[in-house]
Amino acid sequence: MEFKNKLILVVDDEPHMVRFVRMNLELEGFRVTEAYSGLEAIEKVRKELPDLVVLDVMLPDLDGFEVLRYIRKSSNVPVIMLTIRGEEEDKIRGLELGADDYITKPFSPRELVSRIKAVLRRVSAATPVDEIVVVDEDLSIDFRNREVIVRGKRIKLRPTEYRLLYHLVNNAGWVMTHEMLLSKVWGHEYRDDTHLLRLYITYLRQKIEPDPSKPKYILTERGVGYRFVDFRRKKGSAESAEEK
Repeated sequence: MEFKNKLILVVDDEPHMVRFVRMNLELEGFRVTEAYSGLEAIEKVRKELPDLVVLDVMLPDLDGFEVLRYIRKSSNVPVIMLTIRGEEEDKIRGLELGADDYITKPFSPRELVSRIKAVLRRVSAATPVDEIVVVDEDLSIDFRNREVIVRGKRIKLRPTEYRLLYHLVNNAGWVMTHEMLLSKVWGHEYRDDTHLLRLYITYLRQKIEPDPSKPKYILTERGVGYRFVDFRRKKGSAESAEEK
């Protein structure tokens, strides 16, 4: 099995839901550990180092959003949020805090397993060749620590921001369509959610651009997608000019 022995932390205060999720994940070869409260979940993330967390929003002490906020202070572990709510605001809030995906209850075992596998594939695929990419004198990207260095100041990236920037930088100079970026960063089922993509492009620009209203790194190709400036070609041209 592709993800055999990957450890999944299931966080839900309803025992029957935990049993349901555990049974279906174990059938797929995953190992499962459980938490029934937010505080227990935070402790298990710290001690057991799961490969992915399935996190319910409605918990008896801290809600899932608070738990996610605590987790993101010290860990980039992938997190899939579970909720009985279908509101767009909840989905956006979870993704803004660093969730990797969002599933609304009730859901089928097949949907849950496929979402978990998709997130694990995305995370394992995001391994850049260069750990630190120097774009220019004002911007460097530390992929190993998931940080950008803007004019000497280190700024932490959320997991989703990291994946989005990774795909843009790895394809610098090329136009990435909305559908391509959405599928690569969030998964195929999000390929039409251009509002979500625009939101995260805005977040990235606020972190890396000298003037987010006039971006020089992440360029908009109107009606098509986005393009990261071709910094490698610029460097090559500058070096050739110096040699002459």
